Amino acid sequence: MKKEKVYKILFIQLGEVYEIFAKNIYQSDMYAFLEVEEFIFGSDDQLVVDPSSEKLKNEFKKVKKSFIPIASIQRIDEVDKHGEAKIKKGLTEVKPFPLNIQPTKKSD
Repeated sequence: MKKEKVYKILFIQLGEVYEIFAKNIYQSDMYAFLEVEEFIFGSDDQLVVDPSSEKLKNEFKKVKKSFIPIASIQRIDEVDKHGEAKIKKGLTEVKPFPLNIQPTKKSD
């Protein structure tokens, strides 16, 4: 029996890191987008509910196919089974590139 593939996709959306699971991913006909279909979410019979997981479930409830910009994708893994979809806090602060420029003395 052939095992069904499950993909874990990590991408950045509005400064947050989304971790979702899906059965199908494709390179889109729209340039620089990834198509994601058949989202997988955790079961509803859990005693403790993660608010970020519920937010994702509601956000993708009626979505058949999502187009995610390739530039926002951090990582895609093929996994044995799905986990809990969640939203993690991203970088909240942009740090400047470190420069250590020392003035040099001119020699005459």
